[in-house]
Amino acid sequence: MAITGGEMDKKAWFDAEVFYEALDSVRVARKLNWKQVAAESGVSASTLTRMAQGRRPDVDGLAALAAWSGLSADDYVRSDEDVPEAEPLAMISTYLRSDKNLSPEAATALDELVRATYQRLRIKD
Repeated sequence: MAITGGEMDKKAWFDAEVFYEALDSVRVARKLNWKQVAAESGVSASTLTRMAQGRRPDVDGLAALAAWSGLSADDYVRSDEDVPEAEPLAMISTYLRSDKNLSPEAATALDELVRATYQRLRIKD
């Protein structure tokens, strides 16, 4: 069953309620109050209040909370359908661009090299 929203049915969604519960577990384990979570994570206290009321954080708030907590946002994506595995090139690109040993220019150059080589060597369907 897809969630209806606006003109189209969503095939996947973010389970903000379960993410918030996991975030609360991290908060309790670290012996913090929500004001301290806001300060340490860099999100506003109002974002955390809205999440407690069942609303979703914005993408930057989600990223900050995931980074602060060590939780993976991917673990809270739900779908009624089988979700395909990520494409290898997308994964390689993500890893290269997040490598702290590479400048953005070096990551782009390596990404372009890998893509070109992959296209040349991949088995054609």
